[in-house]
Amino acid sequence: MKKYIYRLFAYLCPLLVSFNAYALDKNVKIGVLTDLSSLYADSAGSGSVLAAQMAVEDSGLTKKGWTVEVISGDHQNKPDIGASIARRWFDVDKVDLIVDVPNSGVALAVSRVAKEKNGVLIVSSAAVSDLTNAQCTSNTIHWTYDTYTLANGTGTALTTAGGKTWYFLAADYAFGAALERDTAAAVEATGGKVIGQVKHPLNTSDFSSFLLQAQASKADVIGLANAGADTSNSIKQAAEFGITRGGQRLAGLLLFINEVHALELNAAQGLVLTATFYWDLNDRTRSFSKRFQERNKKGDMPSMPQAGVYSGVLHYLKTLDKAGANSHDGAQVVAAMKELPTDDDAFGKGYIEPNGRKIHPAYLFEVKKPSESKGPWDYYKLLATIPAEKAFTPISQSSCPLLKK
Repeated sequence: MKKYIYRLFAYLCPLLVSFNAYALDKNVKIGVLTDLSSLYADSAGSGSVLAAQMAVEDSGLTKKGWTVEVISGDHQNKPDIGASIARRWFDVDKVDLIVDVPNSGVALAVSRVAKEKNGVLIVSSAAVSDLTNAQCTSNTIHWTYDTYTLANGTGTALTTAGGKTWYFLAADYAFGAALERDTAAAVEATGGKVIGQVKHPLNTSDFSSFLLQAQASKADVIGLANAGADTSNSIKQAAEFGITRGGQRLAGLLLFINEVHALELNAAQGLVLTATFYWDLNDRTRSFSKRFQERNKKGDMPSMPQAGVYSGVLHYLKTLDKAGANSHDGAQVVAAMKELPTDDDAFGKGYIEPNGRKIHPAYLFEVKKPSESKGPWDYYKLLATIPAEKAFTPISQSSCPLLKK
């Protein structure tokens, strides 16, 4: 009998040692997968890396014996490159969390890799609402905003205000299609009508032919279902053509503060937009934003996606601290993140739904006239607050397979 007990002990001992080392592992690696060189580099890019680093510092984990490393990579807005980087990070570099991921096509591809490798993905920059619907997974959390939020905020407001006919100018990839789809649904639900659309390639410099088609439609509203430099170029060239002087209105369905800064208020004034973060909302957002601006080499205030990186990484690290050090089981970490309420200086209090959708309020803004602005970065006036429970797809309407279990 003793012989069998000794054999059992000899078998279990290495496993117990291995489990103990795993349980006490306080090494975490975070990969900021972003656009460092193209149309989303200003709204995400190096600013997203800074936001992740600030979250690590503010979490206080390094003072508790943790080692937290932040690395970055450029997905070049190509799903295959993004997926390849993610696979290498999980397999070779032992990355635990991937965050940011501007470009919805890339985000959907990386979400599948995170599920396959049992890592954690926090999508803080991409907008496609499919991430918490048909293509949701137990390893992905969609953090900052999505196409449902943008569509129902701006689309509903402008249709109610008299913009009954819409023409869409949409980026020709997953994000543009989703934003056009969700906005069209919001417009039609409010009594409006979509009378046409045109698609443009990602990262387009010349929008003249697309804008002329939109102008010729005589639609009340031209919905810009694009983002980053594509949105900036659309607005700038629309102003050059005098489109808004003819009575048509532009809807920047996804517009970031750095783009308004680059456009200047003469070109951007009057635009209505939906956002979940603005640096000048309250004392907490101002405190975070000024700290960010001081460390940002460009001197910019944080964009909504960059604030999302900060918020998401901070909650991830808080969860590791409270739930234990098992940072290498992605599905378990995500489940624990959903159980813990969220609270940070960028978004305030919130929570994560079972389908992976982070919930917090959204805001309807109008870009100020030059005469209304008190100085640099004072660009938005608040029109309405959309309560957290109404800002995102109702959980009862989500098509996420996780909800059927």
